[in-house]
Amino acid sequence: YERTCRYFARKTNSVVVSVGYRLAPEHPYPTQFEDCLTATIHFMRTAQDYGVDPSRIIVCGDSSGGTLTAAVAQALATRRDLPKLRAQILIYPYLQCVDFNLPSYQQNKGVPILLKERTLALGLKYLNKDLSVIEALLNGSHIPEDLQLKYQKWVNPDYIPHEFKTRGYKPSTTQPLFSKEVYTLVKPMFDSVFSPMLAEDSVIARLPETFILTCEFDVLRDDGLLYKKRLEDHGIKVTWCHLQEGFHGTV
Repeated sequence: YERTCRYFARKTNSVVVSVGYRLAPEHPYPTQFEDCLTATIHFMRTAQDYGVDPSRIIVCGDSSGGTLTAAVAQALATRRDLPKLRAQILIYPYLQCVDFNLPSYQQNKGVPILLKERTLALGLKYLNKDLSVIEALLNGSHIPEDLQLKYQKWVNPDYIPHEFKTRGYKPSTTQPLFSKEVYTLVKPMFDSVFSPMLAEDSVIARLPETFILTCEFDVLRDDGLLYKKRLEDHGIKVTWCHLQEGFHGTV
């Protein structure tokens, strides 16, 4: 990432701070989020030492870094003792564990580098969970009925614009059979640090201006589209860039 960060610094005439957060599995979840949050807060408090205006700090990340960026922005949204973030930049972020059969997951399940099953395997390894539950997650058996009703307001293929459904999408017709055992095992996935899409409305409403980048050939495309809608529903200004030829990791 050094070249990317140097490029950002040069092209935007900005001070760029890259957080070398500790990695899983040696450092289990949520160490990564805690490292990012700690570094961000420290920088906000000492910004002037680096010649930075504390009111112009932007957090940014791609892929799982986009997840961490969204989670950090949410954690800071309700803080009164720190400057308000100027903006957040989410580059093809992973944002939810509710529906792995959204149009983008179906259409791009075999597109390198982020294959559909690899996405789930990486998520489970990150949480140090057994990979034998992948099938149950794909089927949606991990969500109790009450949570399903709650999350439907935010994670719903009906909210994906029609033009993204034309490429071989089949809506699900069967109701998944809930497994309490699987739910108990993967419960940390529903935490908003892991799935920022599942944060409460009161948090979403306080988020800063946002830039979201999505790629057409990416299983995570619809996470970005759904988060865009959620933010806009709460009056947050969103700039959206969609790479029609893009795939995950393209930046």
